[in-house]
Amino acid sequence: MAFDQDLIRAIRQELETRKQILLVSHIRPDGDAIGSLLGMGLALQAAGKRVSMVLAEGVPANFHFLEGSDQVQTRPRGQYDWVCVLDCSDLERVGPALDKLGAPDLNVDHHPTNLGFARINLVDTRAVATAEIIAGLLSELNLPLTLPVASALLTGLITDTIGFRTSNMTPEALCLAAEMMEKGANLPDIYHKALVGRSFEAIRFWGVGLSKVQRNGRMVWTSVSLEDRAAVKYPGRDDADLVNVLSAVDGVDVALIFVEQPHGSVKVSWRSRPGFDVSQIAILFGGGGHAAASGAELRGSLAEVQAAVLDATRPIIN
Repeated sequence: MAFDQDLIRAIRQELETRKQILLVSHIRPDGDAIGSLLGMGLALQAAGKRVSMVLAEGVPANFHFLEGSDQVQTRPRGQYDWVCVLDCSDLERVGPALDKLGAPDLNVDHHPTNLGFARINLVDTRAVATAEIIAGLLSELNLPLTLPVASALLTGLITDTIGFRTSNMTPEALCLAAEMMEKGANLPDIYHKALVGRSFEAIRFWGVGLSKVQRNGRMVWTSVSLEDRAAVKYPGRDDADLVNVLSAVDGVDVALIFVEQPHGSVKVSWRSRPGFDVSQIAILFGGGGHAAASGAELRGSLAEVQAAVLDATRPIIN
């Protein structure tokens, strides 16, 4: 991966003098957010830096297998002289983690909808995952690629490409995965824990969502209410990756899931086949992401949000 060397020099110079580093990523963290956070955080620690890692909602249980996950806090504690945001297209997605800390110093991301909100913005939309950018950055900065770092970065690669099968996969990403394996990262184990394994509650969550699936032409969708989630005792606020199951339906170009959140909002996730850019729909609702995978969180009831989003999505497949 080729980097702007002026940016690399600026990052290197700043890291040489900074003493208290804060790394943060987005709410409802996925494997790339967690893998990027741990990959960069553990590498900086191995180089002797004092690093705090923060996710406002913590690390989901299915990623607790990653070394360093027990270090992740839900809010910053103390003072910091350098702040880095990972895998976030905009600061709102960080949640309250950066309240009162001002603009971040570094923004590392691969989303096309990134707003360039930091002093230094290292954004490469060609990367299949932010973890791919982090791997290249660690190499440029001569930071150690230990086994825990390699495992974290491989987790980011595997999850954001849904097991190396998204349309943006590249030979470079596969070579990087092989490099992480050479460092000792266990691909089959990570693949199972991050993508295949599911809790009993998550499977019940799928059951509720699948029982409500609807289809209109080449678009399929479902919804899960707060009552549904409570009934199956699913603890997360995410969709348990159910949207990826919906996207596998034959003859469907766009799949959506609507997950009701506390305090009057609904999380919407889109998935699409090549040739359909759902990120532009997500942007209309204050969200963002990729052409094939995007999301947004909207205020309103489940019925209201579903009606508005479906109306806005239909035209791209008609």
